[in-house]
Amino acid sequence: MPPVPADPGPFPGAPDQAPPAVPGRSADPAAGQSREAGRLSGPLFRDEQPEAAVPGVTETVVLRAISDDVTPAPGRGAPPYPGAPVPPVPPPSHPAAGQPRFVPSSHPGQETPVAAQSTPQPQPRKQRGGRNLQAAIGVGVGLGVVIIASLFVVKALFLFVVMAAVSVGVWELTSRLAERKQIKAPLVPLVAGGIAMLATGYWAGVQWAAASLALTGLAVMVWRMVEPPENYLRDITAGVFTAFYVPFLATFVALMLAADDGPQRIVLFLIVTICSDTGAYAVGYKFGRTKLAPTISPGKTREGLAGGIGLSMLAGAVLMQLIIDGGSWWQGLILGGCAAVTATLGDLGESMIKRDLGIKDMGTLLPGHGGIMDRLDSLLPTAPVVWLLLAAFVGS
Repeated sequence: MPPVPADPGPFPGAPDQAPPAVPGRSADPAAGQSREAGRLSGPLFRDEQPEAAVPGVTETVVLRAISDDVTPAPGRGAPPYPGAPVPPVPPPSHPAAGQPRFVPSSHPGQETPVAAQSTPQPQPRKQRGGRNLQAAIGVGVGLGVVIIASLFVVKALFLFVVMAAVSVGVWELTSRLAERKQIKAPLVPLVAGGIAMLATGYWAGVQWAAASLALTGLAVMVWRMVEPPENYLRDITAGVFTAFYVPFLATFVALMLAADDGPQRIVLFLIVTICSDTGAYAVGYKFGRTKLAPTISPGKTREGLAGGIGLSMLAGAVLMQLIIDGGSWWQGLILGGCAAVTATLGDLGESMIKRDLGIKDMGTLLPGHGGIMDRLDSLLPTAPVVWLLLAAFVGS
């Protein structure tokens, strides 16, 4: 049997006793103090700065976990028997991706895991406004071709294009109301009433279009009676609003189309509205500094509004003089300025609706644009203003 040393060394936790000498290591007390400093020094939290290290001493000590029921393995933490030296532990390498790393805790002998921070990945650059510019231009050109072809081949064909756009717009608005607010505006009487407003406005005049709006409101009230009375007032209010907002405002496009120079009036109406949006976008992108309505539409600026008004007035003056019989350039200036203001208000109005619903777009039918209602937002409130000014300047 090998001899057993007479003094096995102090037991763990025995105070004021020096550890036994280990062959190959210095017995200098300063070295022991530096070992204790290396064992207990270091930041307690991630945002603290580590203390300055003792010159010439570079040692990494892994503290054992505090546990009563887990015995650490030899060479990792506590010694295998009382008095045995603690072998040096090589510094850990960088943790693999997804593996936690440890920092010293405020309690001696305990380590706190810190979630490894993943390397940030570069985000793809987005177009201004978050839209695909190429798709938006392509869709815009396609819509322009359809509008021009229907206007100047058979004038009545454009009326059916408007009917289709209004029907889809009513469906988008009622669908979003049902999804986001659980408001059930009756779709069938709204679509049927919208088509009736457009048809009567084109073939019979504004009085019949107004009568169609009133009958559509009554139809909405009756249609909703087949369901339980809960939220009845809310649903029919949304239905009457939808009937006025989409098909009735679009009826003024049909009224402009019904004139002898109807296609020219539609072209004037569309171009001054498009110039308002384009001028506001271009000037606001380059020179915009002052927000117009930051809580409604943070992208709009007062400088952009001025640019939209200026470009719309210029387009109105040129087109009023060239394509409208009996029109004058100064009338075009007034018409273009008013159209730019109403187009901006219409855009802000639908932005309010979408913010209330918590959505970005009314639909996804038109790539790069959103839904039909996202293109009609500035056209709908501009139509009655342009129709009224044209009737006042050159007759209806």
